[in-house]
Amino acid sequence: MLTSIERGLADLKQKLPGLVSTLGDAGYASATGIWAKQVDIAPRAVVHCKNALDVQAAIRIAREHDVLVSVRGGGHDWAGRALCDGIVIDLGGLRSVAVDADHRSATIGGGARAADVTSVTDPLGLAVVAGSASSVGMTGLTLGGGYGPLIGRFGLALDNVIAAEIVLADGNIVSAEASRHADLFWSLRGGGGNFGVVTSMRHRVHAMPSVHSGMLVYPFSEATSVLERCVQIEAEAPEALTVQHLLLADPNGTVMTMVVPTWCGNPDEGEARLEPFLRLGTLLAGQIERRSYGALLSMFDAFIADGLRAVMDTCWLPAFDRSSVEAAVNGMTNAVSPGCAIITHGFRGAASRVPEDATAFGLRRDHTLVEMLATFPDRSDPTDHPRHQKWVRATREAFDTALPGGYPNLLGRDDHDRASHSYGHNARKLLEVKRRYDPENVFHSAIPLPHAT
Repeated sequence: MLTSIERGLADLKQKLPGLVSTLGDAGYASATGIWAKQVDIAPRAVVHCKNALDVQAAIRIAREHDVLVSVRGGGHDWAGRALCDGIVIDLGGLRSVAVDADHRSATIGGGARAADVTSVTDPLGLAVVAGSASSVGMTGLTLGGGYGPLIGRFGLALDNVIAAEIVLADGNIVSAEASRHADLFWSLRGGGGNFGVVTSMRHRVHAMPSVHSGMLVYPFSEATSVLERCVQIEAEAPEALTVQHLLLADPNGTVMTMVVPTWCGNPDEGEARLEPFLRLGTLLAGQIERRSYGALLSMFDAFIADGLRAVMDTCWLPAFDRSSVEAAVNGMTNAVSPGCAIITHGFRGAASRVPEDATAFGLRRDHTLVEMLATFPDRSDPTDHPRHQKWVRATREAFDTALPGGYPNLLGRDDHDRASHSYGHNARKLLEVKRRYDPENVFHSAIPLPHAT
């Protein structure tokens, strides 16, 4: 007698011929080989969706047979939430990007990555607000927030969403925007994929023929002075200037201090605005150049290696001040392997001016997001995971001025308590919308929501 999941798989293969793969198939390996390797999750099947109707069919069949589902967009999530022990809805076939004729908006497929978007917008001298790396999926990034180099001028990625097509838990396909399903639209902007499968989004498009930026490398021995000088410059900078700080090891294992300033304002001011960052200390490598937005995002691709295991922690700081710099430097001094890194993302300007209740995203004040990332090979040493996990936790706890909560996109699967703090006053409404659109918690593999009260 067939089990429920076996009946579900048979139904899927019958109703979606050619779109279902299982262990041993090439499509299965590609879809389940996400950025951070998962060793304890083996999906029973992957549905390689080509459109919203395929997603609709997959959800309805999974629900009919009581099979778990998860959604794979870009697959860039340290906690592996794209995968589950049941059926993975793979959006890799929905990577289209189309800019409207008036160049004011773009429709982006649910499986598109930032590189897919910039390949279309760069030649037009346009930009859609994305994150910091070209290989990250746009939908997952946007639904949870979307910090990036354009944040001071244009806000978070989610602040630039105009509408979203979403397949709900009941199988209905709806368009969520300010005038239709407004509560769902509000929740999608910050609440992640907890309400359905977003098969496309419409984003605002901005004129952006180029940016000025560079990946500037300084010795780790000068990290404290370099970062403190950098922070001083940032404090007086216009909103069109953003800076990322990174403490990480190069391919040889040598820890270095990296500063990535970006100017997205008037191109004629770019070189002058960023020139002070070339004099923070003993510059080992890097230069400031005028480049396309896509070229800026691709600078980080060399640091993103697939197939490694990963653990991560995160916190929000009121400011990246002297004590925060000291905590970051101490954290890297105590790093347990060359795979450890500390990365910051600023939040200011346009992002801070959005009212707190305008979207589900909970923290609308100037702050610095810090991520502590540790990657390591998948091997038999049983101590690798716990010692890297201990490092990221200890490093996060050393930032003693941290605000409650943390960036939901980077929290762990079960971090519901911290998520409650992250969403703040928006938590209650977020849970109400969740109960309205997904009362049976079909989409529970998404980023953590607050605990129900």
